[in-house]
Amino acid sequence: MVRQMFGFVVKLLVVLVLLPAPSVLSAQQADTAPSGQPSAPSMTTAPPQAVETVSEAADSSAKASKGALAMPRELSPWSMFLSADILVKAVMVGLTFASLATWTVFIAKAIELSVLRRRLRRALARIADARSLADAQFALGAKDSVLAFLLDAAMREARLSAGISSDSGIRERAASSCAEIVRAETRRIRTGMGLLATIGATSPFVGLFGTVWGIMNSFIGISKSQTTNLAVVAPGIAEALLATAFGLAAAIPAVIIYNHFARVSRGYLELVSRSSGAALRLLSRDLDRSHGGAVVRVAE
Repeated sequence: MVRQMFGFVVKLLVVLVLLPAPSVLSAQQADTAPSGQPSAPSMTTAPPQAVETVSEAADSSAKASKGALAMPRELSPWSMFLSADILVKAVMVGLTFASLATWTVFIAKAIELSVLRRRLRRALARIADARSLADAQFALGAKDSVLAFLLDAAMREARLSAGISSDSGIRERAASSCAEIVRAETRRIRTGMGLLATIGATSPFVGLFGTVWGIMNSFIGISKSQTTNLAVVAPGIAEALLATAFGLAAAIPAVIIYNHFARVSRGYLELVSRSSGAALRLLSRDLDRSHGGAVVRVAE
């Protein structure tokens, strides 16, 4: 009995010696306890192995949470668009619509210019051997082309000026009418070119505005989080730079397409000028022929 009591006392003393001091135990529990919650009581009877296990578990969970916060989120274009600020999203959506407008103008103008050039070349080939305005209109037929309008203008001026002996005045008035038709055709063929020029000139600056706004928000977020970790800073900057990428994607095709159509439209307008010259030459032949017939009648 005495031996048993002695052994129990020895074991109790060993346990008390191995236990940490109450102040140390309270500090460990305060570190492992979540913020806003009171720490566990300083007096405990838990064995040291349990205390060490709880401490290791808390440390591992804290490291895991920090690792989860440090892991960067997905940086695909779609995820960056969804994570961007509302103003940056508006900029990117507007630039997307501008890009769609650019390609719409490209398709429409490509078809229009191709059809008009082919039609006008065929019309010029048909009237190449015509001797008068009437022959040219008969060879051309009822074709809806700029050459038909030019021939009609020359014929109308000749009809309205019947009985006037001044050929130079008739030619001048006919040239003025043909010039108006050429200017109207120039305005019509350049429809949509202004939109391409505007998109090509302003899209980079609109994208840059979205980038500046996004970077401002990123720096504000960095100041609030009080960290310069690259995993925290990079996503916001990448989302901001995406707006610049949208701006360049809208501007570069617009500039290339504008330059292409400027070159193609100049070629078409040269054909229109040739058509105007052909109509005026036919009018001049008709005038000379009519005066030549009058001279022959007078001589007879």
